[in-house]
Amino acid sequence: MDITDLTPLERRIWQAFPRGVAIDVRRDESEDPATIQGAERTVRAEVIRALLLGGSSEPGEAPALRITGASITGVLDLQHAEIRHPIRLTSCHFQHSLELDGTQARQLDLTGSCLPALAATSLRIDGALRLTNCRIAGSVQLSNAEISSGIFLDHAHIGTGGGWALQLDHASVGADVWAPGLVALGGIRLSTAHVEGAVDLEDAQVKNANGDALDAARLTVGTVLNAGGLTTEGRVRLTGAKVAGWISFIEARLSNPGGVALGISSCEATQLTLRDAQPVSGDVKMHYASFKVIEAAPQVWPATVRLEGLTYEALTPRLPAADRLALLQRDADGFVPHSYEQLAASYRRVGDDADSRAVQLAEQRRRRATLPWYARLWGYLQDATVGYGFRPTRAGGWLLALLLLGSVVYGMHHPLPAEHGKGPEFNAPIYTLDLMLPIIDFGQQSAFTSTGVYQWLSYLLIAVGWVLATTVAAGITRTLSRQ
Repeated sequence: MDITDLTPLERRIWQAFPRGVAIDVRRDESEDPATIQGAERTVRAEVIRALLLGGSSEPGEAPALRITGASITGVLDLQHAEIRHPIRLTSCHFQHSLELDGTQARQLDLTGSCLPALAATSLRIDGALRLTNCRIAGSVQLSNAEISSGIFLDHAHIGTGGGWALQLDHASVGADVWAPGLVALGGIRLSTAHVEGAVDLEDAQVKNANGDALDAARLTVGTVLNAGGLTTEGRVRLTGAKVAGWISFIEARLSNPGGVALGISSCEATQLTLRDAQPVSGDVKMHYASFKVIEAAPQVWPATVRLEGLTYEALTPRLPAADRLALLQRDADGFVPHSYEQLAASYRRVGDDADSRAVQLAEQRRRRATLPWYARLWGYLQDATVGYGFRPTRAGGWLLALLLLGSVVYGMHHPLPAEHGKGPEFNAPIYTLDLMLPIIDFGQQSAFTSTGVYQWLSYLLIAVGWVLATTVAAGITRTLSRQ
């Protein structure tokens, strides 16, 4: 390019480039890039392209393009170019999209700039990509990008209100995806991306109603996924994602009425927290997800959940089983035995056997509703008498009641001696105990024989006694084993 064809500003930039000198044409630091006007502040995209692709430098110089506050006209097309110099175009106004598909660069800093769109599929950057405080009316396309350092999107505004505002699918990031305060009018796509550091979406706002607000299916994160304070309209999808640390939705607002608001099936992380989050508006799917700890108050969960295959070691905050069981009853898949076993195991793991048994009892009651009528009748009997074996004290109460009944009846109507003149003296309470308690023999049952209706009572005491005594013994065994 002939330097005589350059405007005064372009000539200044051309001369500053070999030494990496920054050119700032702003009137003040608070100036809005969208209001930049005037020929004296305009730079043609072809000049920038010529500098980056063919600018000369002397030995010992460190060329770099550093421009602040300029209006860039024309299409800056750097597709498939290899750029060996840092690029810093901050607080600039681009009249046309920035084309960087397949570009290789050392560093790209567009902090505070306004762009119609950014097309950077398969972009390769040896350093960081900075889009802090950018306003990008269209989409940011970074699919298959490889960023050696981090991506900075903090407090950026991107998207037009439909489709994908940010595409980072299949991307590889060597540090963090840093986007606190991001406003995206459209979905964010991180599917199958690999992030060595953290993904930070704290206090971000993502709106893509009737679509995916955040598609992070099969995302791999080396540290944490922080979505504290995140506000979404549309589905949040973390299906198959793997996060080495925790996933945080602290104080988040997740909304997708009539659809799935949070889908984390087959997701793996150390901890999932929804502490102080607003009640989720929409369904939650957690099929076969795996966490060590889930932190969430019961009121966070919506009316419909899917929990088949969900595994965890502990739930926080610590709450009685009654406060947790309501969620299991709202499972859209109906009765899911695995969910009850997981909840019972979590209480048992912390030594809370009473709540563990309460969950197991609730499981049997829920199972009963799925059985034929005759099996349900037997279930009601088991529940009323011994609480399906999880209420041993209730069994002890029935034993005492039957002991009292037998003592009164047989005290008033003595059974006949098996052999006259032989055997011990009749004792109604001991005789009743002898009937009810298996294994133990006081000698009364063999020495006396009931007849008629009292014989049928003895059969009943023998049958019920076996069941009740076994239940009490099992309860005592569980207590001793915990100690």
